[in-house]
Amino acid sequence: MTQTNDRRETATAGTLGALLFTATLLFYLVTLTPFIDLSAAGTSDAATAKSNTINQLIYLCLTAALWLTVFNSPGRHLVARPRGLLIVLLFWFAVVSAFSAQPDLALKRVFLAMLTIINGSILLLLPRSERQFAGMLTLCCLGALGVAYVGVVLMPELAIHQASEVREPMNAGLWRGHFAHKNVAAAAMVIISFAGLYLFGTGRRLLGGAIVLLAVVFLTRTGGKSAAMALPGILAIAWVFERWRTMRTPMVVIGIAAVNMLTIGCSVSPAMRGLVAQLGIDPSFTNRTDIWKIGAGAALDNPLTGYGFQLFWQTDAMVHKGGAAASWAFAAFNGHNAYLDMAITTGLPGLALTLILLVWLPLRDIGRAEATTNDPALTRFFVRIWLYGVLVACVESLFFQSGSLIWFMLVVAIFGLHLQANAHEIKEPAHHRRSIEPAHV
Repeated sequence: MTQTNDRRETATAGTLGALLFTATLLFYLVTLTPFIDLSAAGTSDAATAKSNTINQLIYLCLTAALWLTVFNSPGRHLVARPRGLLIVLLFWFAVVSAFSAQPDLALKRVFLAMLTIINGSILLLLPRSERQFAGMLTLCCLGALGVAYVGVVLMPELAIHQASEVREPMNAGLWRGHFAHKNVAAAAMVIISFAGLYLFGTGRRLLGGAIVLLAVVFLTRTGGKSAAMALPGILAIAWVFERWRTMRTPMVVIGIAAVNMLTIGCSVSPAMRGLVAQLGIDPSFTNRTDIWKIGAGAALDNPLTGYGFQLFWQTDAMVHKGGAAASWAFAAFNGHNAYLDMAITTGLPGLALTLILLVWLPLRDIGRAEATTNDPALTRFFVRIWLYGVLVACVESLFFQSGSLIWFMLVVAIFGLHLQANAHEIKEPAHHRRSIEPAHV
């Protein structure tokens, strides 16, 4: 894995870079299918298939535009670094998928995962400066918040969960905005809150404060308990993380290990369930323990190669594990734990490579970033997103999920930390900054 101290070039210093940055971020923040009808009338298989096809075509067009733009620029050497690790990781995913029960499906998902990773590494090369980055981030966050709130006011039947919904009528009354589910909306509001805090910390106090306030209010109305607790929790962890440098590695590594032992341990150990219950925590973690018990058994059955990238759940292998009628958990879409799912689908080598990419490299880059003259507020923004991603992954399957806002922003944060550690931010001339100062309050 090579390192670079090259200056970050203004890869796309014109309008095209700004448009592509905005379009890409809004693709995840707003999506191409906002305000999905969750009632029986909106669950047509034909409509869903058509929507997915259109979504994929536009995603591929956006990807092509991103690649053509950055690969024709002087900054193309900064895309997807460190490449050695990424090549090994994706190669291993492809190998275990090629020998899986559904190689065509698994390899397609590996390809989409590769596109998302490269797109995430390109995003931060599009703005010509930190100031343009902050301006476009503001526009995207306010746009997403505006769409969400307008939906609640003008289209409550599509922006607020209804009792007529097919899958989860118990969510009636909880806000989801233009997102497909309240939990997706809640996670998005956490990311938007981090963006608002970054803007606030760089002197854009009015806009930053407004974004944080709007996001937190919406978050409280989603009923997303995990996200609501995660927001102050991550901010507190990030505060400690920034000030006690010697505690960083043990805090993150032991923290991830402890949470996984606590959660998955409750699925296999009655003693652990009793201990967790005494702490006042739901030992089933909202009925996830049944899923984790199945997943832990699957990971032990195929520890080297797993079942193929993003396979196992809702496949024949799942049914053969114990019979679909054995438990409601056999209908789960994923393992509700990203680390466990990586072990199940890509084996222990795949999990190890994932941990190097998502945990070890960012830990190393954060220390290096602090030794540069780059903006510490931007590093802090990336650290908060990164901490949120790797910790929420203990209870949600988000790694390598194409189309997921949280995964995409985690990718952006990881590459952002790498750039902060190994490149220099472009600063606009002072006279130019003064000329556009009013635009950013």
